[in-house]
Amino acid sequence: MNAEVSTPNAKQDAPKVGFVSLGCPKALTDSELILTQLSAEGYQTSKTFDGADLVIVNTCGFIDDAVKESLDTIAEALAENGKVIVTGCLGARTAEEGGNFVLDKHPSVLAVTGPHATQEVMDAVHTHLPKPHDPFLDLVPGGFGEAGLKLTPKHYAYLKISEGCNHRCTFCIIPSMRGDLVSRPIGDVLKESKALFEGGVKELLVISQDTSAYGVDVKYRTGFWDGKPVKTRMLELVQTLGEMAREHGAWVRLHYVYPYPSVDDIIPLMAEGLVLPYLDVPFQHSHPDVLRRMKRPASGEKNLERIQRWRELCPELVIRSTFIAGFPGETEEEFEHLLDFLREAQIDRAGCFAYSPVHGARANDLPGQLPDALREARRSRFMEVAEEVSIARLQRRVGSNMQVLVDSAPAMGRRGGQGRSYADAPEIDGVVRLLPPEKISKTLKVGEFTRARIVSVEGHDLVAQPI
Repeated sequence: MNAEVSTPNAKQDAPKVGFVSLGCPKALTDSELILTQLSAEGYQTSKTFDGADLVIVNTCGFIDDAVKESLDTIAEALAENGKVIVTGCLGARTAEEGGNFVLDKHPSVLAVTGPHATQEVMDAVHTHLPKPHDPFLDLVPGGFGEAGLKLTPKHYAYLKISEGCNHRCTFCIIPSMRGDLVSRPIGDVLKESKALFEGGVKELLVISQDTSAYGVDVKYRTGFWDGKPVKTRMLELVQTLGEMAREHGAWVRLHYVYPYPSVDDIIPLMAEGLVLPYLDVPFQHSHPDVLRRMKRPASGEKNLERIQRWRELCPELVIRSTFIAGFPGETEEEFEHLLDFLREAQIDRAGCFAYSPVHGARANDLPGQLPDALREARRSRFMEVAEEVSIARLQRRVGSNMQVLVDSAPAMGRRGGQGRSYADAPEIDGVVRLLPPEKISKTLKVGEFTRARIVSVEGHDLVAQPI
């Protein structure tokens, strides 16, 4: 009697891991590392909790709303699946009684790790869901080679250049969760960048906790790339990334750039078109006394002077920033100073948070805590001024032609589409709404650039006619 030997379908039989990534782009890059490793080891990912063998939740723990979202997501995953591994910033938080905060709230989770802990997460996965192994199949399908898997659309990607932060801002607990600054070797960063560009990425978004401080921890050690020495420093990194991007017709966008004097050297690279004339600068406030209470690394007056000098060197520069209204001790005069700064600095894109106490932050103990209603009122007043400034600056673009990176183009763009100019970072800034092309032969394709004439402004967005 002949026995029929069946070969199991590796894809169908592979264990499935559900995955949820919460928080900022820095957490997203942690998720990408974990997903890359899961894929390399033969695991599949599931889009649903109940269809997975276990679930990983990458949490955020920066503000109260983020903590609540993370805890609610963990609870949902436990209810629908039952097997949950928790990682990320909230995983590093200590409970008031001294134990782990997540385990205190959800004692049935399988394991808890802090942020940037790929190996610890994989160890927990191996313990509770042994990995499949086939040396001939352990590849990373859909990845970017050295850069691994990405959770963003194929045409843009985040590039994390460092982890942690050396500042001790009184409202922030990031250093206690992610540690001090640790810069990635510049050769590794550039290798990943090359893989992304060669894989079709058209926009590289450089992120970290403090991009301007890249290399400070290693005293700007000289590394090597393509057989040549390159300093581990922001200037050399940005210059090399810009040259690489130019070869592939791509953009480089800089985020989380503190306004140190060293940033002045980057502006000429923007003026010559090597990198986008766009800076994401977390000013947080303008008044020197508030900045001192926040323990921020720069003063308000110098920031205004620096912005003016940047715009003299690069008139096309777009600046986005975030601010806090209602910080402990903030007087009406200090708040009016912030509004005046916003108008004078002409911040193109501004977001504002009403101050909220964060568990473990030193600002909680500062005198002069303001009532919640006053904090919210000041946030609303800030946003009114911010919108006035932003819309006025957008109106100046009407009639101009701009390069637009297409993010959405139904029916090849025959019904129009949506994209972004150099002034718009994904998900945090406005968009460019593309009208149907006037020429029948003109089409739009996601991930490609198109030229468009700006015809009007709608709120924080532009409306443009492809040309």
